[in-house]
Amino acid sequence: MAELEKRKHELFCLEYIQDYNATAAAIRAGYKESSARKQGSALLTNPDILARVRELQQEQAKRLAISADMVVLETLKTYQKCSQATPCLRRNDKTGKWEEAGVYAFDSKGALKALEMLGKCTGLFDRKMDSGNDQNNLLQQLIAATGAEVNTDDIPELH
Repeated sequence: MAELEKRKHELFCLEYIQDYNATAAAIRAGYKESSARKQGSALLTNPDILARVRELQQEQAKRLAISADMVVLETLKTYQKCSQATPCLRRNDKTGKWEEAGVYAFDSKGALKALEMLGKCTGLFDRKMDSGNDQNNLLQQLIAATGAEVNTDDIPELH
């Protein structure tokens, strides 16, 4: 697909992929500030504009060498890093120095967010999938890899 015929539409697409803020993109593309919110929303329902935005996203991904595999691998690295135990420190009243307290913490929010993203990237949460097929069940693989014990009786998709 080439550039859109209407210059304002093309400018909107180019601006939209900068920050994914339709209102701001509409303003930067030359639409009136008073109607930019409504106009930006309407433009995003136009199939030609959506196709152009997707095309520009693909071009940007190629320029930045971003692939789905890279995103999944980096997200997995983030999960692993967030799951590492980090020693908690406490101040020694006698010496005034910080010492390990014998307790460990990890970034549970970061780990959970990374797992959520991995699940979405791999279609784990897609309810249309055949849930009876355990052959390639990513959740089972992740549980096995982490050695965690999870009661899957409460997860209906696994039965």
